[in-house]
Amino acid sequence: MPAAAQDGPIKPFKDDLFSRQAVLETRDSGAYDVIDYQEMRDINGRDRVPERRVKDAYVSLGVRRHQENETLNLPENRKLDVTRVGQMEGASFTVIFIHGRGGDRRLGANDYTFGGNFNRLKNLAVNNGGTYYSPSVTSFDDKGVADIAALIRYAFDRSSRRPVILACASMGGFICQGVSRDAETVHYLKGMALLGGPPDAGLPKTPLAKLKLPIYFAHGSADGVYKAEEQAAIYRKLGSAGYPTRFTLFQTGSHGTPIRMVDWRKVLNFLLTAG
Repeated sequence: MPAAAQDGPIKPFKDDLFSRQAVLETRDSGAYDVIDYQEMRDINGRDRVPERRVKDAYVSLGVRRHQENETLNLPENRKLDVTRVGQMEGASFTVIFIHGRGGDRRLGANDYTFGGNFNRLKNLAVNNGGTYYSPSVTSFDDKGVADIAALIRYAFDRSSRRPVILACASMGGFICQGVSRDAETVHYLKGMALLGGPPDAGLPKTPLAKLKLPIYFAHGSADGVYKAEEQAAIYRKLGSAGYPTRFTLFQTGSHGTPIRMVDWRKVLNFLLTAG
């Protein structure tokens, strides 16, 4: 059956192309979904040039009018290169996407790669009065965590204390792990999305978890970098304690599948309304 429409403040955008994913199995009263993923359909059938350029129907390029490359001057003499999509001040919500190893701010702002999924995210943000940041993370250690913590506070202040969501993909998950342990920064967050990231057995005991900030997991079942079952075990531990969390498993999906296939409208509506 197709995934149900997602209720919440984020209005539909190209839902017929991105949100009508076939659900193979549902558990935990809908909190855990197994999604049908097929490479021939979801890459070769969706892209004009596989993994390089999606078909035109999947993108809407008018959003580029709201896009700027900036170097932010953050506290403690931190300079951070970002792509910002949306208004500089007064956003109704903010999404910050953290790339994995070898990426930079261009990855999360590319309209044509990953099946057009970042173009959809940018449009969802702008069409709903939000702002989207794709920063360049120079290291996945304490310095990188501190840079993103400063960006979270910056976005929180610029939006007059409205919700800030942090989404981390692949190795970028180490940034989410560090932020989850920052007892000050978690107070500026509304929720977190972990896309094909490294399992964090200590997550249930972090300051972020103590605040019960909602967490959305998405993973490929055939991920050869970080095992899906190890991530699912953390989801189950959180869920058994009544924690606001969701898990989407892409059946046969590989390490990069969640970035291509995750339904951003579903993610944002859950994180903005849960907890």
